[in-house]
Amino acid sequence: MNAGALRVGGLVPFSATDYPGKFAAVVFVQGCPWRCGYCHNPHLQPRKRGALVWGDVAELLRRRAGLLDGVVFSGGEPTIDPALPDAIAAAREMGLAVGLHTACIYPRRLEAVLPMLDWVGFDIKTSFGSYPGITGVAGSGEPARACMEAILASGVAHECRTTLHPVLHDEAEVEALAEMLAGAGVRNYALQSFRTQGCANPALVASGATPCMGADALARIAARFEQFTFRTA
Repeated sequence: MNAGALRVGGLVPFSATDYPGKFAAVVFVQGCPWRCGYCHNPHLQPRKRGALVWGDVAELLRRRAGLLDGVVFSGGEPTIDPALPDAIAAAREMGLAVGLHTACIYPRRLEAVLPMLDWVGFDIKTSFGSYPGITGVAGSGEPARACMEAILASGVAHECRTTLHPVLHDEAEVEALAEMLAGAGVRNYALQSFRTQGCANPALVASGATPCMGADALARIAARFEQFTFRTA
C-alpha cells in the first residue's frame, strides 16, 4: 500500500485548534464502522472513495512549507485506511509533526502507527460497558479500552476527550468515567459539549441544548488531571 491510495474525504488547509500548540493542516480520512448518533461528520462514515486524492494534499503541504508546523489525520476513523502509515511517513519526510485523531476502534492498526506520531487526540465516549449504546456496535468498548492502553503505554503526547450529550451522559457517569481515566494514566482530559452542526440525528439535535455538567462536578474532574479543558459548543 502507498500513500496515494489514502481515501481522503476532506481537507482543512490551515487550523490553529486541531493540533495543540501548532498550526496544522487536517486531512480527513473516509470511513468509520461506528454509527454514533451525535457524530458531526456522518458524511465520512461510508468507506467510499474520497473526495480528494493524496497527491493534491501532498502538493498543498509542500507549498505551505514554513507556514505549517504539522498535519493531523482525522476522520471518519483514520486507522481504518491501510495507506495511513505511508501517508504519515510522507508527511514526516516533509518535516511536519504528525498528529492523529482517533475514536479508538482498531488497536493493532493504532499500535502500528503510534511510533510515527508526535501527538494523539483520542475519544473515550463513555464507560466501556456502555459503548454499544453510543456506537451502535456490540463489544465496541473493548477495542476502545485496548487503544487507550496502547496510547498511554506509548508515551506519545495525548489529549483524551469525551463529547457530552444530555441524553447519553449524566453528571455521575461522567465523574465516574473521569475517575477511571485518571486512574488509567490519562494526564490531559477534555470534555466537549455536543455540537448540533453536522449531526444527522434530529432527536439528538433537539435534545442537545441542556447542560449535563454543573460547575462543582467540573471542578472535581479538573482536579484529577494535570491538564483539563471544558469546551462549550
